[in-house]
Amino acid sequence: MKRREVPGLSLKERHLIYLVFDLLALNVGLLLGLSLRFSLPFGPGLLLGNPHWFLLFCFLWILWAHAFDAYGPGAEAEFKGFLKRAVTAYLVAFGLFILIPYISPPLPSRRSYLFLEFLIPLVFLVSQRSLVWFLFGHPRFKKKVLILGTGLSARTIAQLLAAHSRHFELLGFIKEGPSMEGDLPQLPLLGDRKAILELVARGEADTLVLAFGGEPDGELLQILVDCLSLGAEVIPMASLYERLTGRVAVEFVDGMWHVAMPFDHPLTKPINRAVKRMMDVALAAFGLAFFLPLLPFLALAIYLDSPGPIFYTQWRVGRGGRPFKLYKLRTMVPDAERHGPQWAQKGDPRVTRVGRLLRKTHLDEFPQLFNILKGEMSVVGPRPERPEFVRELTQEIPFFPLRHAAKPGMAGWGLVKYGYAASKEDSLIKLQYDLYYIKHWSLWLDLLILAKTIIDTVTFRGR
Repeated sequence: MKRREVPGLSLKERHLIYLVFDLLALNVGLLLGLSLRFSLPFGPGLLLGNPHWFLLFCFLWILWAHAFDAYGPGAEAEFKGFLKRAVTAYLVAFGLFILIPYISPPLPSRRSYLFLEFLIPLVFLVSQRSLVWFLFGHPRFKKKVLILGTGLSARTIAQLLAAHSRHFELLGFIKEGPSMEGDLPQLPLLGDRKAILELVARGEADTLVLAFGGEPDGELLQILVDCLSLGAEVIPMASLYERLTGRVAVEFVDGMWHVAMPFDHPLTKPINRAVKRMMDVALAAFGLAFFLPLLPFLALAIYLDSPGPIFYTQWRVGRGGRPFKLYKLRTMVPDAERHGPQWAQKGDPRVTRVGRLLRKTHLDEFPQLFNILKGEMSVVGPRPERPEFVRELTQEIPFFPLRHAAKPGMAGWGLVKYGYAASKEDSLIKLQYDLYYIKHWSLWLDLLILAKTIIDTVTFRGR
């Protein structure tokens, strides 16, 4: 049977289309605004004469749009949020664009020109985003999904796909592997493996999610190969879980334990480690130039609020499980741990008034720039844990020591996506984010985490 074409769009395809249309709208709008400002005919002349203006604008948009999650799987959940993320990213990107000297257009002599330069790209952006959002809401653009499996992994991914209903149309389950039908969402059981090929061939399904644990046997493997030849997409549950959440599914790997292991991750390569180290040193030096002039005022505020030491040191576990002394500004009363190590809680009474502000703005973490210069930490990486907690969590959480495959960081993927861990349950979720970061490290991901950290700092979203 010949498979009928199903025009569903993958997450990557949607992401790319939104990005291309956004950049097109913004650059056409900017070109029009600048043409009016300089009294030049609308055309490519201004672009070809000043390409650095447009390249800078594109870079700033891409960075801040991703920082505000304007393209993530959950960005389309509701129309208002879809536009709000883009508008917020545009405000930050445009603000930086006009303030960066030498490589952005000079400020105009009249405010009306600046207003037009700001307003026209924004109108273009909102208009095209509205149009594309409604267009992609049509069912023909959804991926039609079959879940192979009826166990815990199948139930988990079904619930996750249901939360992304603009992207996926969940058809039902195929019986495969251990069964938990009684706990499944209200979706049909469409048969066993023999039904898969027919559903794909008829065009009723274009995506197969493997959520049964273990490896497929020879018969199932041949069915999957035939489905691939018909144009269907075959995705392991763990891979799809990573795409949708930015976390590694350590709880649902079943027999496929290798999906959680960051084998040959990017930071095993010397060139990547060297590049990251150079970025660490440069950013640490820049950060200290900002922090040191503030230090006398911060020290005075800490002492007046709660007399005692200004700095606080604590043993933490670094790369390879090696302990090191971490530096912080003190945010708690001096005898906060007289009863032994304990998790920091929301509204912790041990935190001082000044300490609460320091935590909200992450200023208490700035002494860790010295740890970075010493090579014990990185600017971005998994947050370092205390040895007492590491010993306990290693016994209770699978794969926990894997987070020590990279240097700990001041900022981290788990920190910007979830926050600080205050319990074992929190530590499990943070571990999933940490493993995702280690597996998918790139300079772009580091820049994105730093941008999100800046957002958390200026909006007081710290602890």
